[in-house]
Amino acid sequence: MTTPSDPAASAAEEPVEVVDVDGTVIEIVTRARMRSERLRHRCTYIAVVDSEGRLVVHQRAPWKDVWPDRWDIAFGGVCGVGEGWAAAAARELAEEAGLTSSLVDLGGGTYADDDVDEVARVFLTRSDDPPSCPDGEVVATERVPLTALDRWIDARPVCPDSVALVRPRLPVIGSSPP
Repeated sequence: MTTPSDPAASAAEEPVEVVDVDGTVIEIVTRARMRSERLRHRCTYIAVVDSEGRLVVHQRAPWKDVWPDRWDIAFGGVCGVGEGWAAAAARELAEEAGLTSSLVDLGGGTYADDDVDEVARVFLTRSDDPPSCPDGEVVATERVPLTALDRWIDARPVCPDSVALVRPRLPVIGSSPP
Protein backbone atom coordinates (compact mmCIF):
# COMPACT_ATOMS: atom_id res chain seq x y z
CA MET A 1 0.00 0.00 0.00
CA THR A 2 1.39 3.42 -0.88
CA THR A 3 1.01 6.52 1.19
CA PRO A 4 -0.68 9.47 -0.57
CA SER A 5 1.47 12.56 -1.12
CA ASP A 6 -0.81 14.49 1.23
CA PRO A 7 -2.39 11.91 3.56
CA ALA A 8 -4.09 14.53 5.73
CA ALA A 9 -5.93 16.00 2.73
CA SER A 10 -6.95 12.54 1.49
CA ALA A 11 -8.28 11.59 4.94
CA ALA A 12 -10.21 14.86 5.26
CA GLU A 13 -12.52 13.90 2.37
CA GLU A 14 -13.32 10.37 3.62
CA PRO A 15 -17.02 9.81 4.38
CA VAL A 16 -17.78 9.16 8.06
CA GLU A 17 -20.95 8.06 9.85
CA VAL A 18 -22.20 10.46 12.49
CA VAL A 19 -23.92 8.31 15.13
CA ASP A 20 -25.99 8.65 18.28
CA VAL A 21 -24.76 7.28 21.61
CA ASP A 22 -26.07 3.82 20.69
CA GLY A 23 -24.17 3.80 17.37
CA THR A 24 -27.20 4.38 15.14
CA VAL A 25 -26.24 6.33 12.02
CA ILE A 26 -27.68 9.85 11.90
CA GLU A 27 -25.92 11.18 8.79
CA ILE A 28 -22.84 10.82 6.60
CA VAL A 29 -20.33 13.68 6.57
CA THR A 30 -16.71 14.20 5.56
CA ARG A 31 -14.02 13.38 8.09
CA ALA A 32 -13.03 17.07 8.01
CA ARG A 33 -16.53 18.11 9.10
CA MET A 34 -16.66 15.36 11.73
CA ARG A 35 -13.42 16.69 13.24
CA SER A 36 -14.21 20.40 12.95
CA GLU A 37 -17.65 20.02 14.56
CA ARG A 38 -16.54 17.25 16.96
CA LEU A 39 -19.33 14.95 15.78
CA ARG A 40 -19.84 11.54 17.39
CA HIS A 41 -18.54 8.69 15.22
CA ARG A 42 -17.63 5.00 15.43
CA CYS A 43 -14.05 3.84 15.86
CA THR A 44 -12.05 0.76 16.77
CA TYR A 45 -9.04 0.07 18.98
CA ILE A 46 -6.78 -2.95 18.66
CA ALA A 47 -4.34 -3.83 21.45
CA VAL A 48 -1.46 -5.99 20.19
CA VAL A 49 0.15 -8.12 22.89
CA ASP A 50 3.06 -10.46 22.24
CA SER A 51 3.84 -13.85 23.78
CA GLU A 52 6.03 -12.18 26.43
CA GLY A 53 3.13 -10.05 27.73
CA ARG A 54 4.32 -6.85 26.07
CA LEU A 55 1.98 -4.34 24.45
CA VAL A 56 2.94 -2.88 21.07
CA VAL A 57 2.65 0.90 21.40
CA HIS A 58 3.20 3.43 18.66
CA GLN A 59 3.76 7.09 17.90
CA ARG A 60 1.31 8.79 15.57
CA ALA A 61 2.47 10.69 12.48
CA PRO A 62 2.76 14.50 12.70
CA TRP A 63 0.08 14.97 10.00
CA LYS A 64 -2.70 13.14 11.91
CA ASP A 65 -5.90 15.21 12.27
CA VAL A 66 -6.18 14.61 16.00
CA TRP A 67 -3.34 14.20 18.53
CA PRO A 68 -0.44 14.33 16.04
CA ASP A 69 2.91 13.01 17.32
CA ARG A 70 1.33 11.50 20.43
CA TRP A 71 1.95 7.94 21.52
CA ASP A 72 -0.91 5.44 21.50
CA ILE A 73 -1.49 2.12 23.24
CA ALA A 74 -3.74 0.71 20.51
CA PHE A 75 -3.90 0.71 16.75
CA GLY A 76 -7.24 1.63 15.22
CA GLY A 77 -9.32 4.38 13.80
CA VAL A 78 -12.57 5.59 12.35
CA CYS A 79 -14.94 2.97 10.94
CA GLY A 80 -15.87 3.26 7.28
CA VAL A 81 -19.44 3.88 6.17
CA GLY A 82 -21.39 0.63 6.60
CA GLU A 83 -18.32 -1.20 7.91
CA GLY A 84 -18.80 -3.69 10.72
CA TRP A 85 -16.76 -3.46 13.91
CA ALA A 86 -14.55 -6.50 13.32
CA ALA A 87 -13.99 -5.62 9.65
CA ALA A 88 -12.97 -2.07 10.61
CA ALA A 89 -10.59 -3.38 13.27
CA ALA A 90 -8.98 -5.86 10.87
CA ARG A 91 -8.60 -3.13 8.21
CA GLU A 92 -7.09 -0.65 10.67
CA LEU A 93 -4.67 -3.26 12.05
CA ALA A 94 -3.49 -4.11 8.53
CA GLU A 95 -3.23 -0.45 7.44
CA GLU A 96 -1.50 0.93 10.54
CA ALA A 97 0.57 -2.05 11.71
CA GLY A 98 0.76 -4.31 8.68
CA LEU A 99 -0.55 -7.17 10.82
CA THR A 100 -3.22 -9.71 10.00
CA SER A 101 -4.15 -11.91 12.93
CA SER A 102 -7.29 -13.05 14.71
CA LEU A 103 -9.12 -10.54 16.86
CA VAL A 104 -10.86 -11.00 20.20
CA ASP A 105 -13.66 -8.52 20.96
CA LEU A 106 -13.09 -6.99 24.41
CA GLY A 107 -16.26 -4.90 24.39
CA GLY A 108 -17.41 -1.42 23.59
CA GLY A 109 -17.74 1.95 25.19
CA THR A 110 -17.95 5.67 24.61
CA TYR A 111 -15.42 8.44 25.00
CA ALA A 112 -15.77 12.21 24.68
CA ASP A 113 -13.53 15.15 25.45
CA ASP A 114 -12.84 18.57 23.88
CA ASP A 115 -11.30 16.92 20.80
CA VAL A 116 -13.41 13.83 20.01
CA ASP A 117 -16.74 12.11 20.64
CA GLU A 118 -16.63 8.37 19.96
CA VAL A 119 -18.64 5.17 20.14
CA ALA A 120 -15.95 2.51 20.19
CA ARG A 121 -15.16 -1.18 20.16
CA VAL A 122 -11.94 -2.60 21.62
CA PHE A 123 -10.20 -5.68 20.24
CA LEU A 124 -7.15 -7.71 21.22
CA THR A 125 -4.77 -9.64 19.04
CA ARG A 126 -1.73 -11.72 19.92
CA SER A 127 1.29 -11.33 17.66
CA ASP A 128 5.06 -11.58 17.88
CA ASP A 129 5.42 -10.24 14.33
CA PRO A 130 7.07 -6.84 14.00
CA PRO A 131 4.70 -4.09 12.85
CA SER A 132 5.56 -2.80 9.38
CA CYS A 133 3.37 0.35 9.53
CA PRO A 134 2.70 0.49 5.76
CA ASP A 135 0.38 3.50 5.53
CA GLY A 136 2.61 6.06 7.26
CA GLU A 137 0.19 6.82 10.11
CA VAL A 138 2.69 5.34 12.58
CA VAL A 139 6.24 6.69 12.83
CA ALA A 140 7.66 4.57 15.69
CA THR A 141 6.79 1.47 17.71
CA GLU A 142 7.94 -0.01 21.00
CA ARG A 143 7.00 -3.01 23.11
CA VAL A 144 6.09 -2.24 26.71
CA PRO A 145 5.60 -4.93 29.37
CA LEU A 146 2.02 -4.73 30.63
CA THR A 147 3.46 -4.56 34.16
CA ALA A 148 5.25 -1.29 33.22
CA LEU A 149 2.48 0.24 31.11
CA ASP A 150 1.20 2.75 33.66
CA ARG A 151 4.70 4.18 34.17
CA TRP A 152 5.17 4.32 30.40
CA ILE A 153 1.87 6.19 29.96
CA ASP A 154 2.75 8.68 32.71
CA ALA A 155 6.09 9.51 31.07
CA ARG A 156 4.86 10.82 27.71
CA PRO A 157 1.93 12.41 25.88
CA VAL A 158 -0.47 9.56 25.05
CA CYS A 159 -3.83 9.59 23.25
CA PRO A 160 -6.41 9.90 26.04
CA ASP A 161 -9.17 7.94 24.30
CA SER A 162 -7.20 4.72 24.10
CA VAL A 163 -6.02 5.12 27.69
CA ALA A 164 -9.65 5.52 28.80
CA LEU A 165 -11.09 2.70 26.68
CA VAL A 166 -8.27 0.17 26.23
CA ARG A 167 -6.17 0.46 29.39
CA PRO A 168 -8.93 -0.76 31.77
CA ARG A 169 -9.31 -3.94 29.71
CA LEU A 170 -5.61 -4.88 29.70
CA PRO A 171 -5.20 -6.12 33.31
CA VAL A 172 -7.90 -8.69 32.61
CA ILE A 173 -5.85 -10.27 29.83
CA GLY A 174 -2.48 -10.08 31.61
CA SER A 175 -0.01 -12.26 29.74
CA SER A 176 -2.28 -15.29 29.40
CA PRO A 177 -4.01 -16.08 26.11
CA PRO A 178 -7.51 -14.61 25.64
